[in-house]
Amino acid sequence: MANSKVCVKIGRGGKRIGAGKERGGSFIEFTLVMPVMLLTMTGLFSFGFALHNDLVLTNAVNTGAQLLAVSRGQTADPCASAYTSITGAAPSLTTGLSLTFVINGATYSATNSCTAGAANMVQGASAQVTATYPCKLVVFGMSFPTCALKTQITEFIQ
Repeated sequence: MANSKVCVKIGRGGKRIGAGKERGGSFIEFTLVMPVMLLTMTGLFSFGFALHNDLVLTNAVNTGAQLLAVSRGQTADPCASAYTSITGAAPSLTTGLSLTFVINGATYSATNSCTAGAANMVQGASAQVTATYPCKLVVFGMSFPTCALKTQITEFIQ
């Protein structure tokens, strides 16, 4: 391996010759690149939060649908039990959360209660939970059209 030597010309007063021509170059590069980097980073964070909310919503609805499927004969209001399970599994997503329950073909969406749904809980029939949650994508102060996270889980009633 050969040794390499760097020669630097030094003028009077101990200063490098030609050093003044390169000043401020890195600052200009930084000011040109930083807005693009900030825009990219805030976009990544915004989409990351939306993806996190989608995963939390899917997990919570899965928990609620499983509870709904096994609650035959256990409760007079199976939708209320499933709603409590969903909001307990996703406490940060309760504002704006819209749920629809379908038990053996009958839809219950006006409220999170379905006392009449207990009669439709027939073993082997399907119990479906659909959840919709609004999300906002804000990147560096710019708001994009609102999106809606939606998940749907179907279980067989036990």
